Amino acid sequence: MKLNIITSSLILSNIANAAVLPQAVFEIEDYLISSIDSLPLVNSTELQSLITTEALYSRAEKLYEIASYSNKSFGHPTRVIGSKGHWGTIGYIKNELKSLNNYYNVTVQPFKAFMSEVFEFNATINNEIPKSLIEMDMTPPTPNKKPVYGELKLIPNFGCNDDDYLNISNNNILLIKRGECSFGLKAQLTSKFGAKAAIIYNNEPGEIRGTLGVPPDGVSVAPCLGINLEEGLKYESLLLNGEILNTMIQIDSFVGPITTVNVIAETNHGNDENIVMLGAHSDSVSAGPGINDDGSGTISLLEVAKQLTNYRVNNKVRFAFWAAEEEGLLGSNYYAESLTLNENEKIRLFMDYDMMASPNYEYEVYDANNIDNPKGSEELKNLYIDYYKSHGYNYTLIPFDGRSDYVGFIEHGIPGGGIAAGAEKNNAENGKVLDKCYHQLCDDLTNIAWDAFLVNTQLIAHSVATYASDLTDFPVREIENSKLNSMSFAYRGDKLII
Repeated sequence: MKLNIITSSLILSNIANAAVLPQAVFEIEDYLISSIDSLPLVNSTELQSLITTEALYSRAEKLYEIASYSNKSFGHPTRVIGSKGHWGTIGYIKNELKSLNNYYNVTVQPFKAFMSEVFEFNATINNEIPKSLIEMDMTPPTPNKKPVYGELKLIPNFGCNDDDYLNISNNNILLIKRGECSFGLKAQLTSKFGAKAAIIYNNEPGEIRGTLGVPPDGVSVAPCLGINLEEGLKYESLLLNGEILNTMIQIDSFVGPITTVNVIAETNHGNDENIVMLGAHSDSVSAGPGINDDGSGTISLLEVAKQLTNYRVNNKVRFAFWAAEEEGLLGSNYYAESLTLNENEKIRLFMDYDMMASPNYEYEVYDANNIDNPKGSEELKNLYIDYYKSHGYNYTLIPFDGRSDYVGFIEHGIPGGGIAAGAEKNNAENGKVLDKCYHQLCDDLTNIAWDAFLVNTQLIAHSVATYASDLTDFPVREIENSKLNSMSFAYRGDKLII
C-alpha cells in the first residue's frame, strides 16, 4: 500500500516538471485519494508499536548535530531562534515532513520575534558574588556594557505597583521578590522610576529562571539578574536591619528583533471540520542545545507524523512546530491570535508536548477541567491519566497555568491539554530535580531518559490515533467558547513565571 503513495509522489513530481493537461492532474489527485483510502484506519495499538527507541535516538543525534551549527557564533551548541542551529532545525523539520509522500501539506508561518543572548554577566554585593547568580533572558545590557554601581534597595511587596517604588533614587540597584506579576513588569518599573538595575530573588526553593519578555513599544526595561530564595532572604534581612549593601551589576547582552517561522503540517485527507492539533516548540534557549527542552517534543511529533502515514484518518491531523517559545510563547500565541473565527472553531482540541524525556522524570499531566477551561480539556486530561494507569505508571497532576504553548489556544476557547516529564522542580519521590540540565549547556544527548521518552511518544501516538479516528464522544465546540481572549493566565511561558 505504501508503494502506491510513493508512486503517486513520483508521478506528481513529473507532472510538476512537465506541461500536462489539467485532466491529468485531476486523475493523479483521484489516484492519490484512492491510495489513501486503501490504507487501514489508524489504530492506536498498531501506531504505538511503530514507535521505537532506536528511531528516537537517531533523531536526537541529528538534532544535536544541528545544534552544533551554532558553535562558531555562540561558542557552543544551541538552537535559539536566529541561530544557525535553529534555522537548521526548521530545515530538518520541513525536509522530514515533505519527504513523507505528500501525506501532509507543509507550510511555514513567518512572524517577528525578539532574540536575546547574554554574553557575560556579573554582580557583587558588598564585594561578594552571589553564589546563585543567574542571567535573565531578554535582559538589556548595562549602559555601554559596563558596570553600574549603587546601594541595594529592598522593594516592598512584589514590586508590581508604582507605589512600591516611591522611595528609590537613581543611585539604587533594586532587590525585588519574585511573584504576583511578570519579571518583565518588575524590570519596566525599575527603569520607569530611575533605578540602575534589579536583582530578582526567588520566592520558592530552587534556582530562579526567567525572561523579561518583549516589552511594549516605547517602554524602557532595566537590566536584571536573578538569585535564589536563600540568598535573597539573606540580603533582605540585612537591608531590613539597616545595613548598607553596595552593589555592582555588569551585563553584556544583545536583544533585538528577528523574523522566524512556525512550521505547520496537516494531513491532506480527513474531515477539515474536525481538526486534531498538537504541537511542540522547535527552539532552545541560547545556553544549550535543548535536546530535552524541547528537542524531545519535536522528535516525538516527527516520529508520530512519520508513522501515521501508514494509516488513513477520519479527522484531519495538524502538527505544529512553534518557534520562539523560549522568548515567551511567541510563535504559538501568534498562531492562535491569527486564526479567523471560522478557522478557530474547526480546531476541536490542541495537545501540547513540551519536555518528554527529563532524566529524573515523572509522568506529568496538566490538571485541566471543563469549568475553568474550554469544554473538552478535562477529557484530554483523562485520556492521559487512563493511559498511564492502564500501563501501571504513576502520574502527577501539574498546574494548568499557562506555562507552555497551549495557553494561546485555551485563551481563544480551544480545548487543550498535554503531558510533560518535568523541568526545574524536584521529584516528589526522590527529592532530586527532574531535569538537572534545564536551560543549560548540558541539555544534550546525555540528558535523556529513554524509557520515559518511549512511553511518552507512544502516548502521543495514542492521543493522535484516538482523536484522528473518532471524535464522537469528545465535546463539541461551543460558540461561546470560541470568543477571543476568553481567558487570561498569569503564567505565560516556562520562563515567564512570576
